Amino acid sequence: MEVKEIELKGHIIDSLTLPKVFDTIMDLGGDFEVLQFDIGKHKTEPSYARILVKGKDRNSLDQILGELHKIGATIPEVEALEYEKAPKDKALPRDFYSTTNHPTYVYLDGRWIAVERMEMDCVIVIDRENKKAICTPISEIRKGDLVVVGKKGIRVEPPARPRGYSIFEFMRSSVSSEKPTQALVDQIVREILEIKAKDKKVLAVCGPAVVHTGSSEYVAALIREGFIDVLFAGNGFAVHDLETQLYGTSLGVDIKSNRPTEGGHRNHLYTINDVLLAGSIKGLVESGRVKSGVMYECIRRKIPFVLAGSIRDDGPLPEVITDVIEAQREMRKNLKDVELVLMLSSMLHSIAVGNILPSHVKTICIDINPATVTKLSDRGTSQALGIVTDVGVFLPMLAKQLLKRKRKARAK
Repeated sequence: MEVKEIELKGHIIDSLTLPKVFDTIMDLGGDFEVLQFDIGKHKTEPSYARILVKGKDRNSLDQILGELHKIGATIPEVEALEYEKAPKDKALPRDFYSTTNHPTYVYLDGRWIAVERMEMDCVIVIDRENKKAICTPISEIRKGDLVVVGKKGIRVEPPARPRGYSIFEFMRSSVSSEKPTQALVDQIVREILEIKAKDKKVLAVCGPAVVHTGSSEYVAALIREGFIDVLFAGNGFAVHDLETQLYGTSLGVDIKSNRPTEGGHRNHLYTINDVLLAGSIKGLVESGRVKSGVMYECIRRKIPFVLAGSIRDDGPLPEVITDVIEAQREMRKNLKDVELVLMLSSMLHSIAVGNILPSHVKTICIDINPATVTKLSDRGTSQALGIVTDVGVFLPMLAKQLLKRKRKARAK
């Protein structure tokens, strides 16, 4: 058999890293021997394990070590980082290192340096001149870029489970619609207030259902009161938000009575035409025809928003980015200082945004469809917590609690 020692450091017990390591080794047909195990006895004290990993042959061992590396295992002896030049634009050398969304370090010029802009399914490019390592999507690779290959000289640190009581501790169970919604809302309110107190940002990812359920006014209120700092959505969300303000309908259904209106199915097209005639969403808002709503508050408060298009869009609106690679770039630009993401009833946008988030960003997915939150986690956004509920019930509760807290703070 082929063998290799690995190390695990940190909160490896309560984060379930240790059992994941054991399961991975056995699932891949390997064996192991625990050589050293020091257990941290306090919340602030890390644990340490040294494990001998055994594979049937070199290929088997390499496969096991590759999977363990993603979990956070490291090889005790520091091995030299390896990298090769990209052969051409948007192409990579063989055996390139594929990133996780966890904090990652590379051993460069005798010291460990953090890889910048971490996200999953990208590569690491070395900037020799500035001694930097940058996580880069394949679409941004240029001929001659120094791309990390293999697994040597790389360290991954999966985020530890929170050390204190929070939603991100007691929500580790499987996705369920039987969660205590009010208790969850209270916890999310605390998380948002803590993040805002640190001058960090909250991102909202919204689907059209936010408008259809009549709860877009609560998103608008959260933007107006400074609780949401960035908005990601699609053409449909923006159109229906503006349709509601202009015609009182969403997809032709009256928001107040929840009944279809005569000829209302044309209203979303009228809305698109109104925006096109004004030149932009901003132009329509500045014309005075739109006086409230999510897009109105974004324009009024200069909140950055990214509207990413899809093949099914009508119009689309002028601000919608129809080039998906360009939309990804704009999303990445607006992730700076984002510490919490609220994903509100949008499967495609939620999964897309989840793919570009580093794992330290707290992510909460609210959707009435359990498959949405399950798919989000299955596709790599393991930090996402799912609340299966109607967004039309959840958002009013969240907004009322946050606004209540803000009024109390002002009264003091």
